[in-house]
Amino acid sequence: MPNLDVPAPVRDLARQLAEPRPMRRGSVSARYVKCNKPGCSCAARTDARHGPYVSVVRVVAGKTQSRWVSPDQVATLRRQVEAGQQFRRQVQAYWEACEQWANAQLEAPAAASQGAAPKRGSKKPSTRKSSPRSKRS
Repeated sequence: MPNLDVPAPVRDLARQLAEPRPMRRGSVSARYVKCNKPGCSCAARTDARHGPYVSVVRVVAGKTQSRWVSPDQVATLRRQVEAGQQFRRQVQAYWEACEQWANAQLEAPAAASQGAAPKRGSKKPSTRKSSPRSKRS
């Protein structure tokens, strides 16, 4: 049974996050390299390079990881990286929507207590005017 108190933006973002799709973290990198082999055009000309060699690069536990892909996989790789970036944006939007919801819950009791009847307190008890005296003296 769904919780009816969940705001619509939070529910919509949660639904979007639950949709499975292939995605990956990192960025796409294309490199052009010189092999410097004798007789190769890249060795003779300063502007000649081999490539592009495409990889996806990401940092895991402080270390850079790369994965090379073939030229026919580049379009798929770019879609996966973009899906991963979109997912991160959706997670951020979800966090913000949940925090707004949480803030609204904190502010609701304060607003309700301001509209309540003011507290007047009870009357102060009367004080004795004289101290009790002992009848033995």
